[in-house]
Amino acid sequence: MGTKVKKMLFILSKATIENAYAAFVMANGARMEGIESEIFFTFFGLEAIQKKKLEHLHVATVGNPGMHIPTMLGGLPGMEALATKMMKKEMEKLDMPPVGEFLEILSDSGCKLWACKLAVDMFHLKDEDLIDELDGILTIGDFYSRADQEGCQLLFI
Repeated sequence: MGTKVKKMLFILSKATIENAYAAFVMANGARMEGIESEIFFTFFGLEAIQKKKLEHLHVATVGNPGMHIPTMLGGLPGMEALATKMMKKEMEKLDMPPVGEFLEILSDSGCKLWACKLAVDMFHLKDEDLIDELDGILTIGDFYSRADQEGCQLLFI
């Protein structure tokens, strides 16, 4: 018999709608099951926690096999906007909160939200560019040290 999952650490490297919501739903689900959860936003995943960008995330239509459309069609002008609009409409039907509200819900549930120091420095971001719910900016080493316990799982999204 394996060790019970006690903590989930999610690494979000791309802030497409589908990736951000995958991390948010799984982190929220962990909290609902009494499992600790944390999300580490790195590289383009940082867009999900930037005040000016978080409500403007898009669906990736080019190079996304889940879209089931040829790459050439996915790259046509307006295709990404159309796919994004359609997905947001479907999410509203399911009462999925918008990105900013979902981040507040996660924070209120006890989910820790971390920004990657390397990526923050690389993109020249300041504290005021990032959401107020952020628990801090960590180095990779700091983040890994948070995984140093039995029953902890890391998931890269």
